[in-house]
Amino acid sequence: MATSTGRLVREENSTTGLVAAGAVALAALLFAVSLAALFEVLTLTDPIAGIPVVSLLGGLLLLLGGAVVVFGVGSRLGAVETEPLPTAGLVAGVAFGLLWFTIGALVASQTLGLGTVGWVLSALVLGVAAFLVATVTREDIGSTLPAGTLTAFAGLVFLTDTIGPSWVWNLGFEQSASFTAEFAVPVLTLFCALLSGWAAAKAYGGFGARGRHTGAYLLVYLNAISIVGVLFVLLAFTIVKGLPGLVGGFAVGPGVGPESTVVLFGQQLSFTWPVYLPFVMNGVGLTNEFNGVLPAIVGTIWLVVGAVLFAVPLGIGAAVFLTEYAERGRFTQVVEVATNGLWSTPSIVFGLFGFAFLIPRFGNGKSLLSGMITLGFMLLPLVVITSREAMLAVPDEYRDASAALGVSKWQTIRSVVLPAALPGVVTGIILGVGRIAGETAPILLVMAGGVFVPGNQTADVVGGFQFTGSPPFVANPVLLEATSALPYQLYALITAGVGASGNIANPDEFKWATALVLLVVVLSFYAVGIGARYYFRRKLNQ
Repeated sequence: MATSTGRLVREENSTTGLVAAGAVALAALLFAVSLAALFEVLTLTDPIAGIPVVSLLGGLLLLLGGAVVVFGVGSRLGAVETEPLPTAGLVAGVAFGLLWFTIGALVASQTLGLGTVGWVLSALVLGVAAFLVATVTREDIGSTLPAGTLTAFAGLVFLTDTIGPSWVWNLGFEQSASFTAEFAVPVLTLFCALLSGWAAAKAYGGFGARGRHTGAYLLVYLNAISIVGVLFVLLAFTIVKGLPGLVGGFAVGPGVGPESTVVLFGQQLSFTWPVYLPFVMNGVGLTNEFNGVLPAIVGTIWLVVGAVLFAVPLGIGAAVFLTEYAERGRFTQVVEVATNGLWSTPSIVFGLFGFAFLIPRFGNGKSLLSGMITLGFMLLPLVVITSREAMLAVPDEYRDASAALGVSKWQTIRSVVLPAALPGVVTGIILGVGRIAGETAPILLVMAGGVFVPGNQTADVVGGFQFTGSPPFVANPVLLEATSALPYQLYALITAGVGASGNIANPDEFKWATALVLLVVVLSFYAVGIGARYYFRRKLNQ
């Protein structure tokens, strides 16, 4: 008899667990569909299995809200075995009270047309009721009833076409701002999915401490998934919009590409590329069948390389001094505050610094060198911060063991501390490069030259070095010339309207293709940095 009873209890718990897990899965599905609708991957009138998206969202929200409420009521009646706390908590009570106060105010004022006194009283009644339910009743009711009722109410609003595909809410401002269904429906669905998913996850965990942890984990996971999803949507959107302009004129075969010349051991060697991708191999010319952005690509690469060469040695050197040599005191605290403040400084301020301080000292003209140094100053604080934190994270036992062997302090830093800290240092450089590679304001002020540059006018920094007989003995006129870069070119194409006419056959395709190339260049720098970090970590673990 006891064995049969135990089997029945396990089967009941398994069934209720599956119901709660199904509600969590349904919340995750609604979360994904609402994200797709928010980014217009789906439209509200698109049919899914013959049902319009807005009606499908309404039905699923009604189902999810009902399941959450039924589970909470079942727990309160003892039909479901759970371990709820006496109350859902003050934080949940305040949150639910504010939510239902807002809903009552909107419904009473916008739908029922009540006056100020009417909608305030209605909102207060609903808000206080939700607060009391969450704080006075047991946790299973206090967590599920307000959340599930809100979700089911949103589903009914969509199903009854109260908020349908053609719904518009004019806010009545002088600028005639308004909310449309394309924005309101996905956002409401997203919010209700998070709210009811949290309540369903708590129910799945049996409420109590375990249930709260489960609900928190769900919110964290959905947030992480949304971040990854938004990233992929942005990438996909840019690729779809930019690919037609990028691959225009693409050809593969012997002799189809441009001719290039390289110098090896004093001999000039010429060869023809077997691949021709005009957008990344050409500049802009009146005789070009397909125009491209090669000068801007080269300018962007040299800009980032120069900034890294300027900032990384200085930043790592400063971090070594602050971590290994300087006494911890007022001086190091001031430097720490200053570096954090510099990293938070807007990029336009760095651009103004370069415009006022660097340009007058480099021939009173915009130049590639000014852009390198300006972006180098932007990168420097992050390199100092991350390098210092990475070195502080190296255990003191490493230093003590090295000192016990009679190794000098500098040899310990060079052979022990720096190799152990390199993965963290490289991580900081990756983050910094990702910021400076897409900056527009500093480039606009200190470096930007023409937007549409012929393909043969790329910045040849390596070939521009010249030896002179007087100080500084080495000169490079190329570094003192203005050049183009992808962020500035994209700004000029979109904001300033450059390229709307002339020899650009399709300005929209040209803009999106430029954005796609910029994205590829930035991600390439990320890939190089991640590869370097992986290499140093592997060497460290050997």
